[in-house]
Amino acid sequence: MAESGQAQRSAAQPDDREIGRRFAAGDEQALALAYERWAGQVHGMAVRAFGPGPDAEDVTQQTFVSAWTGRAGYHPEKGPLPAWLVGVARHKIADTWARRDRQRRETEAAVSDLQAGPSGRVTAGVDTEIADRMLVLDELDLLGQPQRGIIELAFFEDLTHAQIAARTGLPLGTVKSHIRRTLERLRTRLEVDGAALHA
Repeated sequence: MAESGQAQRSAAQPDDREIGRRFAAGDEQALALAYERWAGQVHGMAVRAFGPGPDAEDVTQQTFVSAWTGRAGYHPEKGPLPAWLVGVARHKIADTWARRDRQRRETEAAVSDLQAGPSGRVTAGVDTEIADRMLVLDELDLLGQPQRGIIELAFFEDLTHAQIAARTGLPLGTVKSHIRRTLERLRTRLEVDGAALHA
């Protein structure tokens, strides 16, 4: 009896083509099925790019969020959904490499400026600004998703709250509250660390 119920359940599972058709049509259940079926493959790509850890997890999540919000660009007749998801994942991996590289260059520039020491061209104000920038980069590394992605869209890509909501598929109120809480956390960290620096 249990076996026949199991067989009925597996028979009820749509095939890849059906999931792709329903995904393109905006069926949220198809998104869940796509995630269940192909998240492992996408995550494997991200792990090969970055190793296991938060970057691989972020890329996996961003791939499916981006695929869902950009599903109008997927056409089932042109190819299977998993192949399209792999293409989206490649873009997200490239974006993450670019962000890592930008952060590395910013950190290196900040360290280089700090090592320049108390020469005439480096003022106390610049030192404070560099220290603040490094603290912000450190704090971003501690953030989980979706907060980190939202802050990066707001500050690195200069998107408005409404544009971030459209890009991520999150409600506008959620975007605003994530930004507000993150900025409060950053301000507290800057105040605490700033007090320690000047103590």
